[in-house]
Amino acid sequence: MEISAIFYLVPAMIMFACGVYGFITRKNMIAMLISLELMLNAVDLNFVVFNRFLYPGEFEGMFFTLFAIAIAAAETALAIAIIINIY
Repeated sequence: MEISAIFYLVPAMIMFACGVYGFITRKNMIAMLISLELMLNAVDLNFVVFNRFLYPGEFEGMFFTLFAIAIAAAETALAIAIIINIY
C-alpha cells in the first residue's frame, strides 16, 4: 500500500510553522535556537519526502539531509558556545 506524500508534508508544515512562531515570539536565545532547529528538521523531512516520491531509486535527498543534520549540529554547538560566552 502506497502512502501519500501529504501524510509527511503536513507534519513538516506544522513543525515549520511552530518553529517560525517560536523564533518570532521568544526572547531567550536558547529558545530561539531550538525553534531554528525545529525549522531545519522540518526542511530535512521535506528533502527526504520529495526524494522518496520524485526519485524513488535515488538517495541524493537522504545524503543531503544527513549533511544538513551534521551542519545543524555544528551550528548548534557553536551557537550555544557563543551564547554561554556572552552570558
